[in-house]
This record gives sequence, structure tokens and C-alpha cells, in this order.
Amino acid sequence: MRIEIASYDHPDAKRLIDEVQQEYVVRYGEQDTTPIDVGEFASPRGLFLLGYRDGQAVASGGWRVHEGDEPGFRDGDAELKRMYVMPHARGLGLARAMLAELERTAARAGRRRMLLETGLQQPEAIGLYESSGYHEVAKFGVYRCEPDSRCFAKDL
Repeated sequence: MRIEIASYDHPDAKRLIDEVQQEYVVRYGEQDTTPIDVGEFASPRGLFLLGYRDGQAVASGGWRVHEGDEPGFRDGDAELKRMYVMPHARGLGLARAMLAELERTAARAGRRRMLLETGLQQPEAIGLYESSGYHEVAKFGVYRCEPDSRCFAKDL
């Protein structure tokens, strides 16, 4: 997989984000309602990546900066968002490769910890994060009161 930096509103990014939102509808009955500002995923406050295989965007993921003045965050945090691999490209290690690149770029940008929110209807995501060194932390963000929500963190 070739990984490239892209804007959050790049046409390939928009397509993959729309697909992951539809996956949330299937799994949870609604889209992710976390507030997103496109600019949060642009340097120096964040980054968005696309993974290409055979010329097609098949994976995405990004991170955005958070600091300790926000509930649930510490200075130096980055929040992982919109990790997704198209169904036909799953099982090839692409999510793990994307996650590693997101962690590497966040650390290079001075971030000290990566956080994320996922849910019980995504057991494969939970398995990926736990096997990549993430541990469960207190819930944060718009899903902090949702019983099926789970939050994870990893020191970078």
C-alpha cells in the first residue's frame, strides 16, 4: 500500500469517509456525530492519510491535536479519526500499516499520546488497537455516556 498525505476533503477521502459513515449506520444505526472541522486535519494541527492499492484509495485515517484544557485530554494528545479499510481490502494488514504511519507522523509532530473512540460493534477494530499496544481509558467526547463506546490510548 502506498500512503499519501491528503486533505480531509480530498475526493478520495470524502468517498472513504462516506463509506465508513455508512458502516456506522449498519453497525450502530446512525453516523458518527463527532464534530469535525476539515482544518483540524491539516498541518500543524493534524494530518489525514489515504492508502492506495492498485491505484485505488482503499484505506484512510487521520489524527487531530488535543490539549489538556479539553475534558479527557492531556497536553500532547492526538485523536485518531476515520480509520477505515474498504471491505475487499481487509485482512491484508493495511489497517495495521495505516495505524503505524499515523502513530509515526503524530510522534514526529511532537504528539505524546494517541487516543481514539470506537464501539463494541467493531470488535475487529478493538482487536487491532489492543494488539497494537492500546489500553482502555476513560471515555471522552460525544460518546462518553454511551454504554457501547470504548476509548483507548497509547503512549507514542
